[in-house]
Amino acid sequence: MPEADEVDDEEEMPLSLRLSIADTLTLGNATCGFMAVYFTTTGILIPHLTGSQESGMARHSAATAVILMLCAAVFDLFDGLVARKLRSSPMGAELDNLSDLISFGLAPAYFVLVYGMVADDAHQRVAALGAIVVLLAVVLRLARFSCVTMKDGVFQGMPSPFGALTVVSIVLLELPFVATLLAILGTAWLMVSRVEYPKPRGRLAVAMLSWIVLSMGLLAAWAFDAPSGQLLLQTGCALQLVMGAVIPLFATARRVNNFRDNRREARTAQLP
Repeated sequence: MPEADEVDDEEEMPLSLRLSIADTLTLGNATCGFMAVYFTTTGILIPHLTGSQESGMARHSAATAVILMLCAAVFDLFDGLVARKLRSSPMGAELDNLSDLISFGLAPAYFVLVYGMVADDAHQRVAALGAIVVLLAVVLRLARFSCVTMKDGVFQGMPSPFGALTVVSIVLLELPFVATLLAILGTAWLMVSRVEYPKPRGRLAVAMLSWIVLSMGLLAAWAFDAPSGQLLLQTGCALQLVMGAVIPLFATARRVNNFRDNRREARTAQLP
């Protein structure tokens, strides 16, 4: 039975041979998320618990952790593009959700948790609650994304990479604790809401990639204590928050315009 032997050989093919290029990029996404947790622990949490006074080390580690989340967003952007151009394995969608959960769910939630432990005016237990809300928002969003079919070109709710970057931007702004917590909870709500966000394709994908590269530069300037590095970082974080609030307005405006155009066409069709 040669055909049966060929089927058995195919089923027993090693996992590494069945991974596509897009899947490899997705695994890079997961790796960046895990390393972001690592640097948050070793560079921020452990020095705080051991009483280390090296603030520069904490700043470098925080910048490294956020840069790794940005790298994860780049991997997430390109694995979708590569999957559409080439191909993805049957595991592609599952790998993507699991990687996103690590990089854009666990990593930013852990960042919030550690912030609640090291910040002077923070409340650890309340910050832990905020971190749980962020994590559950990403879990619910990813589960809904797998079950709900949306119209082409839009996401329902803030995409998890954008939400993760918004959460860490709120923390890096160093606002009062109550304002920080409320902004984090608002971002978590946006991720599970029905507010529409455009998918990063074409010019929007290029703009998103450019913004990520710029954000990396701002973080590097802050980490190495460049002149006005703190001001540049806070400006970038503030712009991230503004974009999170403004971008869905364009999708809403487009939907309203489409509704008006459809009504106008329907009225025109009813005229004798």
